[in-house]
Amino acid sequence: MRRGGLDLRLVLPAVVAWVAGGTLTAIPGAAPVITVAVWAVAVVLVGLAVALNRAFVVVAAVCAVAAGIVCASVAARAPARQPEVLLDAARDGRHVMLTVTTAESLGVEQQAVDSAPGARQPPYSATAVSVRVGERVVAVSTPVLVFGARPDARTGIGATLEFGATLEAAAPEDDAAFLVFAAADARTIRGPPWALDWANGLRASFSAASTALPGDGGRLLPGLAIGDTAAVGPQLDAAMKSTSLSHLTAVSGANCAVVIALIMLLGAAAGVPRGVRIVASVLVLVGFVVLVTPQSSVVRAAVMAAIVLFATLAGRPVRGLPVLALAAIALLAVDPWLSRDYGFALSVLATGGLLLLSGPLTRLLARAMPFGVAAVVAVPLAAQLACQPVLVLLDPSLPLYGVVANALAEPAAPLATVIGLLGCLALPAAPWLGETLVAVAWLPASWIAAVATFFASLPAASLPWPEGLLGLLLLAIVTALGLVAVLGGGTQGGDVRGGGVGRVSRRIRLVAAAVALTLLAAFAGATAGAGVAQHLARPADWQIAACDIGQGDAVLVRSGGEIALVDTGPDPELLTRCLDDLGIGRIDLLVLSHFDLDHVGGADAVLGRVDRAVVGPSGGASDDRLVADLVRSGAVVDQVSRGDTGLLGELRYSVLWPRARLGSVEPGNDASVVLAFEPVAECASGCLSSLFLGDLGERSQALMLAAGPISAVDVVKVSHHGSADQSERVYERADATVGVIGVGIDNDYGHPTDRLLDLLDAQGTAVARTDLQGLVLLSPGGTAGEVRVWTQRSPP
Repeated sequence: MRRGGLDLRLVLPAVVAWVAGGTLTAIPGAAPVITVAVWAVAVVLVGLAVALNRAFVVVAAVCAVAAGIVCASVAARAPARQPEVLLDAARDGRHVMLTVTTAESLGVEQQAVDSAPGARQPPYSATAVSVRVGERVVAVSTPVLVFGARPDARTGIGATLEFGATLEAAAPEDDAAFLVFAAADARTIRGPPWALDWANGLRASFSAASTALPGDGGRLLPGLAIGDTAAVGPQLDAAMKSTSLSHLTAVSGANCAVVIALIMLLGAAAGVPRGVRIVASVLVLVGFVVLVTPQSSVVRAAVMAAIVLFATLAGRPVRGLPVLALAAIALLAVDPWLSRDYGFALSVLATGGLLLLSGPLTRLLARAMPFGVAAVVAVPLAAQLACQPVLVLLDPSLPLYGVVANALAEPAAPLATVIGLLGCLALPAAPWLGETLVAVAWLPASWIAAVATFFASLPAASLPWPEGLLGLLLLAIVTALGLVAVLGGGTQGGDVRGGGVGRVSRRIRLVAAAVALTLLAAFAGATAGAGVAQHLARPADWQIAACDIGQGDAVLVRSGGEIALVDTGPDPELLTRCLDDLGIGRIDLLVLSHFDLDHVGGADAVLGRVDRAVVGPSGGASDDRLVADLVRSGAVVDQVSRGDTGLLGELRYSVLWPRARLGSVEPGNDASVVLAFEPVAECASGCLSSLFLGDLGERSQALMLAAGPISAVDVVKVSHHGSADQSERVYERADATVGVIGVGIDNDYGHPTDRLLDLLDAQGTAVARTDLQGLVLLSPGGTAGEVRVWTQRSPP
């Protein structure tokens, strides 16, 4: 099946295999029966294809075979992903001893976490290889996501760890089959195998050499060269995403192509036979994948590269789309769970977009600009057009400056990649040469970081778009119609050199353009109208605002023209969006309850905007660095403890926790700064009282209660995002009208828990939660104790 020079024969089978994998991984129990049925259909279609020799029957037979292979893979792999021994342990809440091999380089990641504001350790991926339940030891092979259980020593990919833990089964279609909650630190049983240890050492030395260089360029360089984004801070990460430049730090086809091109061209110049060069390229490709870690985009690119190399060795012609489709089918057959991996989907779509659209777009743009400039603009535009419908599932917005930012940054990416990779390889053998190359690669990396930061700071860097499946379908339809209207007039062509959408009549192109513009105009009008209506509906007299910043806390208190911000959430970009939305420019009082990342990770958004900050006890150097940053930005910073008080407009705040001498309470959750805001006399009937519990656990809540009474309040900021670790007596004494929960949707912690929700219900406390309701605004009602609640959206 060919169209306009395009070889599409394997595209439909790849799509069918993808749909089969995405569907069956969600219902693995039905996999055996469905596999038998699909193969029965495949056998019939193959027989018909042989007998009839019709193209459409052959394509249908290939589709059925591809789907059958993927279904069989799901049926074979599903029992091993969630074995009964682990399901039983999770169901019964049993404590088990797990042995796992790490799938992430914890050493590099640890450095990044230590250097960032906040010290909360993120979970890491691993593969459970054995489990001990009581005296029974069972070998398993299960992907898991581990919370806690970090070894004391820095550990690379492939290390074997052992620790005690409890389990929670994840959804069957998730990447990780179980969530593992460690009860203690991990014990390292053995280090990584030699090959992985070699790669771990190279990555660690390159990361150290890069991050020693100044500015964002040093933090970005490991991502550009070897896909290691551990050193990229929240602010730079947000800037890269909002300008559609984050793909530069995901090692993929471009990196693999550069590596193979160097081997093939240098070998040809030296007179090395083609067969030897191809074998050498495959070996180098394997080493490259080990070095940069087998991310889904890397594996896809490596498989495509291997197919091209072997086809070249066999003297077969190579076409881009069949190679991409064959690689996708092969990878889905090996791991059907890739069908639900966003990284894999974006990698395939970006490559497909380049193959199909970059040529026609280049020729179209070349009518108005030099050909070279047109090619530079067409490449990121093609990739963005192909990927954006899926990207809106991750972030329902459109990057306004993405194409321009890519056009400026893309030329620097190969320089940073090649020179940085050479520097990485040279560091062990010739440190002086490696450090020189790293310093040279820092220049293009700094340029890319500067482009991202500049465009991210411009107004309206991203435009809102509908969420979920509706947003995906709407953008896919508008994109398809726009491509038909713009490219349908004569850009044909075909293989990896061109691509095309075929020739269509002028009338159809005009209709497609009209429909696309109508849909965009209707959406823009509806969005603008909804935005105006929402702003008009907001209570102008709100006194407490809970920002929707994901899994974390960022709550504003407003009184007498002054603003307090309690915690900053995990992401500067999300906090900035909330503050701008509410028209908040200056923060009179910043409260950092404790230094975990989900409470202070967004602090960069308010540096230079804070008059006074109060903090709890420091837990280490990273906490001290954040305090120093606040001081340098002009804030007066005080460490507070129980008994400290102050004024915010017409509210008096009192610190209820921690005690001046912590004793057995370590810095962190249980040393959270707890504040109570109470109206002063003249505002007793018109101001909301509130209690902010930070992330205090049940034991520390009880200790706080024993240290002194808690007054009844109108609003309580629920502790620890609604975890089960709560003291019922604290909520009884608070007797709040509304309980605010700052929590991220679909978080991996199960927050808020049923126990917490039942506890609030028993007290007659209404729940306002940011995951389901978005921004929450609270204002006083008409009578004492009444609280009016406005939410950005209604909960399902």
